[in-house]
Amino acid sequence: MIRWVVVVFLALMLISWFSPLLQKLGLGKLPGDLRFKLFGREFFIPLTTTILLSLVCAALARLL
Repeated sequence: MIRWVVVVFLALMLISWFSPLLQKLGLGKLPGDLRFKLFGREFFIPLTTTILLSLVCAALARLL
Protein backbone atom coordinates (compact mmCIF):
# COMPACT_ATOMS: atom_id res chain seq x y z
CA MET A 1 0.00 0.00 0.00
CA ILE A 2 2.79 2.43 0.89
CA ARG A 3 4.43 1.82 -2.50
CA TRP A 4 1.31 2.99 -4.33
CA VAL A 5 1.17 6.13 -2.22
CA VAL A 6 4.80 6.88 -3.08
CA VAL A 7 4.20 6.18 -6.78
CA VAL A 8 1.13 8.43 -6.91
CA PHE A 9 3.01 11.16 -5.04
CA LEU A 10 5.95 10.97 -7.45
CA ALA A 11 3.61 10.96 -10.46
CA LEU A 12 1.86 14.07 -9.16
CA MET A 13 5.20 15.79 -8.62
CA LEU A 14 6.41 14.96 -12.14
CA ILE A 15 3.17 16.07 -13.73
CA SER A 16 3.20 19.34 -11.80
CA TRP A 17 6.79 19.99 -12.95
CA PHE A 18 5.85 19.28 -16.57
CA SER A 19 2.51 21.09 -16.37
CA PRO A 20 3.50 23.95 -18.74
CA LEU A 21 4.37 21.41 -21.45
CA LEU A 22 1.27 19.34 -20.73
CA GLN A 23 -0.96 22.42 -20.91
CA LYS A 24 0.29 23.09 -24.43
CA LEU A 25 -0.81 19.54 -25.30
CA GLY A 26 -4.24 20.11 -23.71
CA LEU A 27 -3.64 18.06 -20.58
CA GLY A 28 -4.02 19.73 -17.22
CA LYS A 29 -7.25 21.43 -18.19
CA LEU A 30 -9.41 18.32 -18.03
CA PRO A 31 -12.46 18.08 -15.78
CA GLY A 32 -11.24 16.75 -12.45
CA ASP A 33 -7.92 18.61 -12.49
CA LEU A 34 -7.97 20.86 -9.46
CA ARG A 35 -6.45 24.33 -9.51
CA PHE A 36 -6.91 26.67 -6.56
CA LYS A 37 -5.27 29.60 -4.78
CA LEU A 38 -4.52 29.52 -1.09
CA PHE A 39 -2.67 32.26 0.78
CA GLY A 40 -1.62 33.92 -2.48
CA ARG A 41 -0.09 30.75 -3.94
CA GLU A 42 -1.57 28.69 -6.74
CA PHE A 43 -1.86 24.93 -6.28
CA PHE A 44 -2.49 22.43 -9.07
CA ILE A 45 -3.60 18.83 -8.49
CA PRO A 46 -3.93 17.00 -11.84
CA LEU A 47 -6.10 14.03 -10.82
CA THR A 48 -7.71 13.32 -14.19
CA THR A 49 -4.48 13.90 -16.09
CA THR A 50 -2.67 11.47 -13.76
CA ILE A 51 -5.28 8.78 -14.32
CA LEU A 52 -5.21 9.31 -18.08
CA LEU A 53 -1.41 9.15 -18.25
CA SER A 54 -1.40 6.06 -16.00
CA LEU A 55 -3.78 4.29 -18.36
CA VAL A 56 -1.61 5.20 -21.34
CA CYS A 57 1.53 3.94 -19.57
CA ALA A 58 -0.22 0.72 -18.56
CA ALA A 59 -1.36 0.13 -22.14
CA LEU A 60 2.17 0.71 -23.42
CA ALA A 61 3.57 -1.66 -20.79
CA ARG A 62 1.17 -4.40 -21.86
CA LEU A 63 2.12 -3.96 -25.51
CA LEU A 64 5.83 -4.15 -24.75
